[in-house]
Amino acid sequence: MTEFTQFPPDFLWGVATSAFQIEGGASADGKGPSIWDTFSHRNGTVIDGSNGDIACDHYHRYPEDVAIMAGLGVDAYRFSMAWSRVQPAGKGDWNEAGFAFYDRLLTELDKHGISAHITLYHWDLPQGLQDEGGWLNRATAYRFADYAAEVARRFGNRVKTISTHNEPWCTANLGYGNAQFAPGVADLKQSIQVSHHLLLSHGLAMQAMRAVGSSAQLGIVLNQWTADPATDSAADKAMAEFEYARSVQWFMDPIFKGRYPALALQGHGENAPEVHPEDFKDIQQKIDFLGVNYYFRAYCSAETPPRQPECKLGKTDMGWEIYPDGLTELLLKLKAEYDLPPIYITENGMASPDSVVNGEVPDTARIDFVERHLKALKDAMQQGVNVQGYFLWSLLDNFEWNSGYAKRFGIVHVDYATQKRTLKHSAHWYRAYLQQQRQRAA
Repeated sequence: MTEFTQFPPDFLWGVATSAFQIEGGASADGKGPSIWDTFSHRNGTVIDGSNGDIACDHYHRYPEDVAIMAGLGVDAYRFSMAWSRVQPAGKGDWNEAGFAFYDRLLTELDKHGISAHITLYHWDLPQGLQDEGGWLNRATAYRFADYAAEVARRFGNRVKTISTHNEPWCTANLGYGNAQFAPGVADLKQSIQVSHHLLLSHGLAMQAMRAVGSSAQLGIVLNQWTADPATDSAADKAMAEFEYARSVQWFMDPIFKGRYPALALQGHGENAPEVHPEDFKDIQQKIDFLGVNYYFRAYCSAETPPRQPECKLGKTDMGWEIYPDGLTELLLKLKAEYDLPPIYITENGMASPDSVVNGEVPDTARIDFVERHLKALKDAMQQGVNVQGYFLWSLLDNFEWNSGYAKRFGIVHVDYATQKRTLKHSAHWYRAYLQQQRQRAA
């Protein structure tokens, strides 16, 4: 693709990361262990046998990484805080050295004129809370609200947005549904109950943060997709409807409508969550923005074996179909179903088997991927969807959860042996693209 897509002059352009994937410093300066520290050190959990002890060593190299962002010309940086870095046990005393790290990071971002967008939880629960039942324990939702309030009290006037959770679907379904992610539980009933406690924790945290009076916009980040039937068969259509209900609507309906979707509740049957009388009142808090992470669509086939999508644009290195039109379709579907606040695309990007060749990292496929998705995003905006910013995932190659270091999502290549950063062709393209946006808007 070469067609240029012009966005509004005030559109926010950013990059995104998460704490466990890049920080390292696993036990530095009083940080406590998280469930991912525990999980990644367990045999057989990570495909390449690696862990996040060092990752990209961002804990020590953050000035270099912020300088890279500044060189790209981005407006904004979305990152998560490691809960166990600032509160090692997930309750009790705060770790001032941990807060000092994020204070230094915010100062560095401010020095370069880059706005900060914090996510409170990107899957790394303090192990101390896991030892007491983790997200299956309703009390964890109240501990999370305490943590949210403290972060908002300290940093709420220095950041542009605070998101409660990143992709609670993954925490529930991959952490508790199929044991693919920490804490490594495979129990459908537990995963559904966990999803409810995550939503409750979001609502309690929203109230707690508003109570301390921070100026940050407050919201949540959800991974979402359309669910398309593979054929016109009744079985495929029913599968697609249930998939959309149990994934997208399961998290959106409680926040915007104060209930779970009937189709998903019916489908979950005896595994439906225990809900206390006031829970939906707590969950249904006004949010200032909705973060949407989009990578692929769900392609639903009831056949055995399942019918596969054509993948006309290919697949990413994760094996995910490249389907930009799904972003337009998803956003229009959300607009039709909900009274939405402003939206940020908080993650979008692709894994690619990148390597350094003569000092450069060619990744043409990633450039094409991003261009196509930005065009799809603009198409949705032209049809009335209020999207105010885009965060490319990810700034750096990083620890890709149970894939370890085998999958590279970054626009900056990281040599994990030396920690050398090398801008990929996509990073140079992104810089030029943002320059062109600003020149045309001037």
